[in-house]
Amino acid sequence: MWHPDILCTAFIGFIISDVDADNLATRWKPDSLGMAVLSVLIFTLIGIVASLAGFKLWDRFTPGNLEEEICRKQNIAAAILGAAIVLGVSIIVAAAMIG
Repeated sequence: MWHPDILCTAFIGFIISDVDADNLATRWKPDSLGMAVLSVLIFTLIGIVASLAGFKLWDRFTPGNLEEEICRKQNIAAAILGAAIVLGVSIIVAAAMIG
């Protein structure tokens, strides 16, 4: 059975960090295949959105237009930089999801 209250309590505990970690269910495990697939889909969407947001934020706060350099000018160095940004954000998101 899926218990959203446990997942929400664990998430809130990570945010405020003063709650005793032993009392929180920090590792949520799905009870069925359907819940496992649902959690994978949710975490996949979160990861994709976070990766795109990281790329767009990097593009906004650096001089020039990284997206234009990659798409229109076919700049390979800019594409490698963009891939490194997405990979870095993905590693951070994966580490946060694993715990």
